[in-house]
Amino acid sequence: MANQDAMNALMNIEGFRTLNQEIETIINKSEAVKKIKKDANSQEFSEKEKKELSTEEKEYKSLRKQIQDKLIKFATRIPVFMYLTDYREKSLKDVITQIEPGLFKKVTGLMVKDFQLLVSLGVFNSALMNDAVYKFKRYEDASLEYIGINKREGEDIGLYDTVLSHEDYTNTKL
Repeated sequence: MANQDAMNALMNIEGFRTLNQEIETIINKSEAVKKIKKDANSQEFSEKEKKELSTEEKEYKSLRKQIQDKLIKFATRIPVFMYLTDYREKSLKDVITQIEPGLFKKVTGLMVKDFQLLVSLGVFNSALMNDAVYKFKRYEDASLEYIGINKREGEDIGLYDTVLSHEDYTNTKL
């Protein structure tokens, strides 16, 4: 929340556009709660002050939860992007940044530079993203094989930021 460029990038995602005021409130409430708690160590509080602290904490946690929910909503668009692209043998990160940035922008609302900023800030956990992409592709393969289609037999499989050989892909259980 402290990086203005990251916040601007998030505002480009549908659903985040209305959060600007809420984010300011989160920051203000967070600072107020920290200050009150710091002061708490040095003095006794009245019931009114304790109630005020509790209210501030609840508002802060509620708004923080809303941002988390919006990020989850964004994360649900990643499978839509993967479904629409045909580049299974490349890592998703490469498909987003080099091969299909226009499609990624249309599906998620994020430009490549904004995505790269969020990646650099650690918004995307590589291990969890690799696991999610792996599971998506396993599910997709199973559904296609069920109806008798296997166009990519023997090809490498791209995860989020790595690529597995076909042999590793078929032998791996993440």
